[in-house]
Amino acid sequence: MALMGASPVTTLTVDVDSLRNARGMIRLCLTAAADNFPTCVDDARAVARSVPASQPSLSYDGLPPGGYALAVIHDENGNGKLDTFMGIPREGFGFSRNPRIAFGPPSFAAARFTLSDVGEEQRIRMKYMF
Repeated sequence: MALMGASPVTTLTVDVDSLRNARGMIRLCLTAAADNFPTCVDDARAVARSVPASQPSLSYDGLPPGGYALAVIHDENGNGKLDTFMGIPREGFGFSRNPRIAFGPPSFAAARFTLSDVGEEQRIRMKYMF
């Protein structure tokens, strides 16, 4: 039962598919701010999470409905960042809505989804360049 005057909240369930192994961590960043996607730097309202790669599912509870985008990296060596070689990711990455990747990350608009008051599920397919 919702309280009168209370803002609605909902749940986002995320499943990460196509991991090449279960080593390290999966690092996720959920943001509603286009100018802070995909890194979530300087975004006090972004929700960053890390889960073991052996458990590639999680839920974000208590989120207000609205537009969001999700960026995911498979931090296989657990150093807290996406390792690159000459600007090309050496570890896995993925985004909400699984947009096509050309050069660089997709736009916020390409990864944006709407979280409604009934909740949402995003299934992220990881991509590996090496």
